Amino acid sequence: MTATRAHETLLSFTYPSERRARLVAAALGPEVGEIDDARSAATVDREGDAVRVRVRADDLVALRAGVNSWSRLVSVAERVGAKRE
Repeated sequence: MTATRAHETLLSFTYPSERRARLVAAALGPEVGEIDDARSAATVDREGDAVRVRVRADDLVALRAGVNSWSRLVSVAERVGAKRE
């Protein structure tokens, strides 16, 4: 990830349990680096019952696209995680 990206946002999702957060983070893990492009990149981390997705981008259009993509991925991971519980 380029450290000089001009724009950044942090999406934070809190779950009822650490196990649920772990399932969501694990589902998102393979996507890190796979959907990055020349103008944006993201990281995923988990701390306790919270999952955080940091999206960095060169411009606001790329930031918006990255936030939209990662929000959809989190939604899918939540649905998959709910089925595994």
